[in-house]
Amino acid sequence: MDRQRLSSHARSSVLIVVKGRVQGVGFRPHVYQLAEENAIMGEVRNSLNGVQIIAEGDRVNLEQFIHHLTARSPQLAKIDKLEVTDIPFVGYTSFTIMESQHNGASELMIPPDIAVCEECLQEMRNANSRYYRYPFINCTQCGPRYSIIRSLPYDRMSTSMRDFDMCTYCKEDYGNVRNRRFHAEPIACRRCGPRLMLTDTSGNTIASGEEAITLSKLRLKQGAIIAVKGIGGYHLACDAFSSKVVHLVRQRKRRPSRPLAVMASSLAICEMLSTLTQAERELLTSPQRPIVVTRLKSMHVLPTEITPHLETIGLMLPYTPLHHLLLEDWDLPCIVMTSANSSGLPILYQDEEALPYLATIADCILTHDREIENPIEDSVVQWKEDRIDFLRRGRGYVPDPALTSVNVDGIVALGGQQKNAVAFGRGNQIFLGPPSGDLGSLEMEQYARKQYMHYSQVLGITPHIAAVDLHPGYNTLAAADNSKLHIEYVQHHHAHHVSCMIDNEVNESCYGLILDGTGYGTDGCIWGFELLYGNAASYERLGHLRYTPLPGGEASIKQPWRTAVAMVLSLLPDKGETLLRLRYPDKDYEINLIGRMIQKNVNVPLAGTCGRLFDAVSSLLGLCEVSTYEGEAAILLAEIASFGDRERISAYPYTITVKDGLLEIDFSRMFEKLLKDILHGMPTQSIALRFHETVAKAAVHLLLQAHEGNPMRNKQIVLSGGSWHNRSLSERIRHKLEKAGYTVLFHRVVPCDDGGIAQGQLAIAAQAAAYRSNQGRSDMSCV
Repeated sequence: MDRQRLSSHARSSVLIVVKGRVQGVGFRPHVYQLAEENAIMGEVRNSLNGVQIIAEGDRVNLEQFIHHLTARSPQLAKIDKLEVTDIPFVGYTSFTIMESQHNGASELMIPPDIAVCEECLQEMRNANSRYYRYPFINCTQCGPRYSIIRSLPYDRMSTSMRDFDMCTYCKEDYGNVRNRRFHAEPIACRRCGPRLMLTDTSGNTIASGEEAITLSKLRLKQGAIIAVKGIGGYHLACDAFSSKVVHLVRQRKRRPSRPLAVMASSLAICEMLSTLTQAERELLTSPQRPIVVTRLKSMHVLPTEITPHLETIGLMLPYTPLHHLLLEDWDLPCIVMTSANSSGLPILYQDEEALPYLATIADCILTHDREIENPIEDSVVQWKEDRIDFLRRGRGYVPDPALTSVNVDGIVALGGQQKNAVAFGRGNQIFLGPPSGDLGSLEMEQYARKQYMHYSQVLGITPHIAAVDLHPGYNTLAAADNSKLHIEYVQHHHAHHVSCMIDNEVNESCYGLILDGTGYGTDGCIWGFELLYGNAASYERLGHLRYTPLPGGEASIKQPWRTAVAMVLSLLPDKGETLLRLRYPDKDYEINLIGRMIQKNVNVPLAGTCGRLFDAVSSLLGLCEVSTYEGEAAILLAEIASFGDRERISAYPYTITVKDGLLEIDFSRMFEKLLKDILHGMPTQSIALRFHETVAKAAVHLLLQAHEGNPMRNKQIVLSGGSWHNRSLSERIRHKLEKAGYTVLFHRVVPCDDGGIAQGQLAIAAQAAAYRSNQGRSDMSCV
């Protein structure tokens, strides 16, 4: 913290500026109460620069006051900087909360949406409270924040609550320094706040208020599919124990296999379904309330349609008052709670746009009249050994920024084509935005543009530089071209590398092992199994997986059997075709066709990626020949390798050679042995375990061999890319690296997949801009 020594006068006056997440978390009431306790006079207000405090009092009291600002800050506050400056003494006679200041450049952090707190739940269940069974109860320590903010600074008129005038009782609570809702901007009650309605699919109201809750619960028990308007968008809800209705949800959403999340009424219900660890319990009950992917109990009673072919499930607890009211009865202990959009389409959040589509997939709609300003999906996480692994970073975490040592001001990074999320830079803060999904359709592109505009407006950032992926076919590049910003091109895996460095506050050059599904390389090939060394300023590629053809490009990603055929034909030119015909006896024509495509070099881009490697082996094992959702083949392969005996597994053979100055892993011998094991009837799990051990051993071998050539390099290594979601693979490689003396660093703040690369893109673009600026000054000095 930056504090100047206070004046030695008996009574002093100081200006205090508190920066960080200090608006929308009860910080001004906190300041007011501390001022009262310490006999401090003056004022406090929100500004675009943070929270500004003028404090006057005895020197000792002022020191105590400043100490308690941080030592006793509200639970949801996050103070990044506290500046104290002596100012002339005025002689205040009271301490006052003033109106917000709206002038100047914004330096504020926007608070995320937080689950309803226990105190609010107690009031909601208290028949003597005016908040009794009110589904939108909140206070300074809980409720909607990011999703309702239109602009900063954070006050009621800058949110969607501007449409609701406070009643006399709410005004009294809002102005009462002793009340938990003192200056709680979203404050509302049944008299003056948002209203709940149950409508039919034409938008006609069937019931409202308490009756809407009662009728919704009844219909859920009877097998209805209900669209529920939540904090950040619409969900589809149904009885999680009904195989028939879960199957119907899948049909209507056109989502045949992707796992569905389940909301349980209590932690006790989660314990009945899953073998929770203590870390998973803490995540489930945290203020962020993410979906937590955890292992199912063998004797669970949920239908297999919820998580087909998987032994894991995404569980979450209620995070809004409405959720608690829907799940308060023991005879409805858990419900499926999945986004109400069809697969591949944006989240629904605007009522007028949502209604026509909801009419095709829901039986009725439980909605309300509070607008969602900023849509956001539920966060999805899993716990690995000692860290949180973000599968999707959304509600509860966005828009908390990361801090970096470089100036990223005025830069926007547009992320990747899949799992798109943009990031804006302000000073040394990186604001990674909410997930926009995969930019594979016009609807998703339009949604991503809208998200970009929303986020830019809420943050108050107007960028002048855009960081974009090097891939010439990505829609993000077209968006940047149309924006007329200066464009910085960033290689995909370099961005992964730097993103993980930022997560771990590493600045000096280090190794990076980047394992993912696809990324455009500087040689025009598709990279995805990369050993790098460098930092945000520059990097060196040290090694990679041997390239093999990818017939049809995108078609191979959706049909893993095509990848398997091409990989085997390329790696085993003498024996591959015979082995493939034995493995795929019904695909003679297809094998011939792909062979001719490779021979004639027609639509067969070269690729060396971990994701496609896993796809190929998954298909060869019969786990997934055609993917119905991104990563399905690799997920199923990882699943069966997660629960086997890891100690007595030997690796398949492989080789590492040098080609064109780079180390190259060649799995030709592995594929020959693996195919023979399949044809000889070896258990699928045993082969999957051997395959994982082989990839882990080869990856570590690649690093060790590279380090031999330059032993003075830093022995830190960051691990990034979507393949690191694989628990079995990540644990195997981590343990081998640590045994070899390396410091191993995983992502901890943003996803390891493409949902986190914008963070790295931003830092790399900032370094490039700084280099250009320095060059310009150098050139000027020579004139």
